Amino acid sequence: MSDERPDKGRAVPSGRLSRLGAFGRLAAGVGGGVVAEGARRLAAGERPRMGDLLLTPANATRVADQLAHLRGAAMKLGQMISMDAGDMLPPELATILARLRNDAHHMPPAQLNTVLAQEWGRDWRGRFAHFQAHPIAAASIGQVHRARLPDGRELAIKVQYPGVMQSIDADVDNVATLLRVSGLLPKDLDIAPLLGEAKRQLHEEADYLREGAMMRRYRDLLADDPAFVIPELHPELTTPNVLAMTYVAGVPIETLEAAEQPVRDAAMHSLIALALRELLDWGLMQTDPNFANYRWQPETGRIVLLDFGAARAVPPATADGYRRLLAAGLSGNRDAVREAAVAAGFLGEAAAARHRPLVDAMIDVILGELNRPGPFDFGDRAFVGVVREQGMEMAQDRATWHVPPADTLFVQRKVSGTALLAARLKARVDIRAMVDGRV
Repeated sequence: MSDERPDKGRAVPSGRLSRLGAFGRLAAGVGGGVVAEGARRLAAGERPRMGDLLLTPANATRVADQLAHLRGAAMKLGQMISMDAGDMLPPELATILARLRNDAHHMPPAQLNTVLAQEWGRDWRGRFAHFQAHPIAAASIGQVHRARLPDGRELAIKVQYPGVMQSIDADVDNVATLLRVSGLLPKDLDIAPLLGEAKRQLHEEADYLREGAMMRRYRDLLADDPAFVIPELHPELTTPNVLAMTYVAGVPIETLEAAEQPVRDAAMHSLIALALRELLDWGLMQTDPNFANYRWQPETGRIVLLDFGAARAVPPATADGYRRLLAAGLSGNRDAVREAAVAAGFLGEAAAARHRPLVDAMIDVILGELNRPGPFDFGDRAFVGVVREQGMEMAQDRATWHVPPADTLFVQRKVSGTALLAARLKARVDIRAMVDGRV
């Protein structure tokens, strides 16, 4: 955790009506933006599509700013879109949504004091020799404060925003309604199972007692791995809404961009190896790859792992689907990859049948990159543009849109986020050697 000092103190809307009103204002603002942009383009002699009008930088800014104000599940869903879609988002939208990964407002002092008094009692300050009122980090569900106990131990205290747990279901439904009304989702696409799973996961992430137990579990699993360090839970101060742990120094993982190539490669080798262990060995994965959940210790070369609220079991069937897909990829067999992708739910049968040439072209590009001799160069992104264009062409056929199984989506979120970090660091990792023999 860093000593960054976010300066955007703004009370979290905690009531149902206040949050609903915020969504209403967001919808009105986006609608007004669509009208204004449509009028501008029509005046210029263009015939714009609704999707083009919705995905303007101005509308994306409205959405990002309002979700950052609401925090909670609303902001978390925005973060998930920005991480999961990765290189498939239009560049302007990706840049703006990326702000949601590290750009939350924090609670003003009076609201913070109210929350902590409810959790620890009115005399809660007496528990500490020092409690830093200004948070060192602010995210979608809570903000983090640095504190020192009377015996000198340094702690990091994560405090949940008020009303977050109670607003999860309504926030998810409101975001889904905005997507429906905007026309960005086909009306006949059944996303109900995914929404239900998203609600369940967000409720788990908002349960800090559960997160503390997952933190302990990861400490046990990685106790003998010198590549990682994990904070230790402080149970005496932990409640369902407050998570207390040892303070672990570190700098943002992105600072590795300035490190030598072997250092960057080693760090990403460790993180990719961790993802493989989670998926193929443990059946347990921390599925939130937000860069802020990783810190770097230059003096030790270790990676600090934070935030275990999104840790969840990986069903054997999901892990087996990835094994088959990885094995097919290693074999270089296009037909085997396509069949494994459909069987695992990555690709819908309708899309695979109707767009076979496009699907096969995308597979060929990916296989060509993965099967080059030597380490895979995550910094070489030339092939991404080709795959994006082919994917966008296939996505025009909304009748073949397909929602993968929820468990697959959560695992893929971790896989995609890890790849994005590797690309950010321009790391080179021998993926084939890591995967060979495990599938």
